[in-house]
Amino acid sequence: MDFRQLTYFLAIVDHGGFTRAAAALYVSQPSLSQAIQNLERDVNAALFHRIGRRAVLTEAGVALVPRAREALHALELARASVGSVRALRGGRLEMATMASPTIEPLSTMVRRFTERFPEVSLSLRVALTPEAVIETVRTGGCELGLLITSSPPPGRDVVPHHVGDDRLVLVTPQDGPFPPGRAVRAEQLAGHRLIVGQRGTGIRAYVDDLKALGIDVRIAVETEHRMAFLPLVLGGVGLAVVTESWAGLSERSGALVLDLEPARVQHNFLVSRKGQLTPAAGAFLEIARPTGP
Repeated sequence: MDFRQLTYFLAIVDHGGFTRAAAALYVSQPSLSQAIQNLERDVNAALFHRIGRRAVLTEAGVALVPRAREALHALELARASVGSVRALRGGRLEMATMASPTIEPLSTMVRRFTERFPEVSLSLRVALTPEAVIETVRTGGCELGLLITSSPPPGRDVVPHHVGDDRLVLVTPQDGPFPPGRAVRAEQLAGHRLIVGQRGTGIRAYVDDLKALGIDVRIAVETEHRMAFLPLVLGGVGLAVVTESWAGLSERSGALVLDLEPARVQHNFLVSRKGQLTPAAGAFLEIARPTGP
């Protein structure tokens, strides 16, 4: 069925018959009748009893009326929303994002966007891995996604936009095992307990790579909740490898942040659906692009 058929169906209901509905719609009665026949074929049920010049709803027709009104109402709301978003005077932009880039660069992106377009509502949905972000965008669950990865994401199903890089750093208690101001070599992590994220993230890949090199790191806690890393470190549970964007918050909370050697860089990407974007998504992408060299 299509919206034209539903419009014709409701016109017959509201005007009490085919003749009046055709006149109100400025269509010929044969065209109206054909559209209703197609609709009845689509729903596999008769919608009207034809009694002389009158059209009386069948049980199936009665059941369809509220659903048809809901569908047409949703279409009108969608049209109104699109018109509003075209001028960025309203509407909603949905994004999927991994946990690591939520402090930066996401917070700066959101601040710039909301300052310029305060009437557009942002909805941020958590996705745990780069693959989950891409799948959410690819299937239309969100229009944009923010992920962090060690290599550029494939561009088969989405369009990647590079929006910056982030080094991995080590977070320890102030009285931890390593002195401040000195980089920690990978082999020095042997024998230490680490707090790690779930498989599929760059942080977890770093720890798994250490183990593959024969460095005996021990996993103390595995958690999907990135905000749990810092309290666990400060509580003495273990050390954590995080992206550098978390360094400021970690230091303000009383933790020690140290460089890792050799350095490991992660790349931040916004991914978008292929095809035309809404004005809000296009504006967000424009604002998110790095301004420096």
